[in-house]
Amino acid sequence: MRRYYRPILSEGEGLPLAGGPFSFARAEVLTRAGSEGLVDAADVPDDWRERLTRPRPLLARFDQPLPLVMGIINITPDSFSDGGRHDAPEAAIAAALAMHKAGAALIDVGAESTRPGAPELAVADELARLAPLWRGLAGLPVSIDTRKSPVMAAALDEGAMIVNDVSALGHDPAAVALVAQRGCPVILMHHQGTPETMQIAPHYDNALLDVFDWLEGRIAAAMAGGIAPDAIIADPGIGFGKGLAHNLALLKGLTLLHGLGVPILLGASRKSLISKLAGDVPVEQRLPGSLALALAGADAGVQLLRVHDVPETVQALTLWRACHPALA
Repeated sequence: MRRYYRPILSEGEGLPLAGGPFSFARAEVLTRAGSEGLVDAADVPDDWRERLTRPRPLLARFDQPLPLVMGIINITPDSFSDGGRHDAPEAAIAAALAMHKAGAALIDVGAESTRPGAPELAVADELARLAPLWRGLAGLPVSIDTRKSPVMAAALDEGAMIVNDVSALGHDPAAVALVAQRGCPVILMHHQGTPETMQIAPHYDNALLDVFDWLEGRIAAAMAGGIAPDAIIADPGIGFGKGLAHNLALLKGLTLLHGLGVPILLGASRKSLISKLAGDVPVEQRLPGSLALALAGADAGVQLLRVHDVPETVQALTLWRACHPALA
């Protein structure tokens, strides 16, 4: 039976987590039969200890404290949170510039909605939505949110620096080779099903361990296709083919994902779990819940936060850093 080691973060003692400011002196041993309790960090097996502790060099190219903030720009008429708000190129560019000025390390631009139930957008339409933006986004640190290799290629040609694929390079058979050839970083997100089907009775035997295993497999496939391990970021995909209990299991066990050996991105901003927990809160009123989830991710040592509300998140993280004993 496989054992998994979830680090219990501590203040200034034990082993460094992912080469960053946090450390862990103990780890919880998890199996599919349940928890086997805690062990000292020194007793964590060598392969797990190496993945948990090794630095994440990809993050060094950003001259900002962790976690980095990624601002969301959806140029879609039907995204769950801001569909239509940035439909006009001028509005999208202005919003991206404002996010960068407010402290976003990355601007994540997407032209295809991946909300639950969303149909797939044709490549030509996705490219047409993006084309008017590139001149205005020149010089900004942009990631392209797409599942399609022609869109990835066009965006990288226009200066995008990261590919963010909600299918973890599984939707388009040409995507792995393209990313490997371009040598760019890539975000691999867990999902179950497609946007059209993902919320139809999602099922897991063990949400936390199933997501870990799936991401581990996608990381291995990316590396087998020629993508450098230090170019990979993992995202547990909050809300993508998951019910409330699945999302909470991931959030509570988030530190386990450091065992993948790559930076972790958390994207929980404005997600429906906020409404389910806080009482039917409309999307436009989910800022408090979004900030709470961002800070929970920061406490778990995630390295990137994908958010809609950049100034508010940057302010919250500034205060969090000032008050955190491990960051003093």
